[in-house]
Amino acid sequence: MDNLPIRSPDSSYIRPARRGKHKIFIGMSPGVGKTYKMLEEGHRLRKEGVDVIVGLLETHKRRETANKAIGLDIIPRKEVTWSGVTLTEMDTDSIIARQPQLALVDELAHTNVPGSEREKRYQDVEVILAAGIDVFSTVNIQHLESLNDLVARITGVVVRERIPDRLLDEADEVVVVDVTPETLEERLRDGKIYAPEKIDQSLQNFFQRRNLIALRELALREIADNVEEDAIGNSNNSSVTPYCNVHERVLVCVSTYPNAIQLVRRGARMAGYMHAPLYCLFVNDPDRFLNKAESLHIETCERLCHEFGGQFVRASEQQKAGAISEVAKEYRITQIVIGESQRSLWKTLLRGSLTQQLLKALKNIDVHIIATEKA
Repeated sequence: MDNLPIRSPDSSYIRPARRGKHKIFIGMSPGVGKTYKMLEEGHRLRKEGVDVIVGLLETHKRRETANKAIGLDIIPRKEVTWSGVTLTEMDTDSIIARQPQLALVDELAHTNVPGSEREKRYQDVEVILAAGIDVFSTVNIQHLESLNDLVARITGVVVRERIPDRLLDEADEVVVVDVTPETLEERLRDGKIYAPEKIDQSLQNFFQRRNLIALRELALREIADNVEEDAIGNSNNSSVTPYCNVHERVLVCVSTYPNAIQLVRRGARMAGYMHAPLYCLFVNDPDRFLNKAESLHIETCERLCHEFGGQFVRASEQQKAGAISEVAKEYRITQIVIGESQRSLWKTLLRGSLTQQLLKALKNIDVHIIATEKA
């Protein structure tokens, strides 16, 4: 929050020392408590000496939310006249003139009144951030542009107010405010979300249990994606690369042995249970040429992999364990499926099994050994 301004040489313009930081509170639907949580955080920081103001608050006549704002400095809204009607919007200029350390801004996806300086509230927030002021904001998962079609299929509701996905990518922190569908339904029935006359209609439409479950999964998955991408980005900038995967990814290692087809099917079932991407890998020894039957067998494995919606990867390497390890790291694999060793006991004792080599090389990946009949 140390956004002290720097005055330019001509003293006519004060340039912020840095761009403000943006923290987004996101949830699966109205009523999960995003605004309440944002206000709670604002009070906590105010007690720590941070200059906090409320730039825009939408209580929707929720008494608990309105009471939570008591004690915070609220910037009055500005009046905007459109088609002879006077409406109110966030006063971005007044917020910047006030120069707080932190501004709380509700409903990031809101569309401003026609004739406003900017079309969307998130654009106002970007102006505030550019002025060196930190911003806490709120949004629901269904307002993300890339999820618009999916949300419409799930709920039957086309969301008109949307924000670009880049806002989540660019945010300094994204917090999921999560409650169970049962808790949300209880809040709705108690009149804590909408007025009594809207409760039954809401329960029969947007707030149907199946909709809430799907939206909740979307919200958690979206944040998981952000966490994983941040971890990957940070590891790329570090000499020490931590292994961080949030989502499951299944890799099936196929060979010229007949049991490879069985492995692909088993891996596909596993990927299906986990809602995970499927990958199949064939490592070919460059010093060994495949005969026609072996080539056809690998092509069958590849075709089967594609039928299951998977991606088939080929590598040329004498050291199979090393090749598998490299592919696993490249594709951020979490689960590896291999067949039981076809080597004789003596060869295994002399050279070690592929399983043993993989377990040594991969510390954070589960290895599944599938028992099959030896060819």
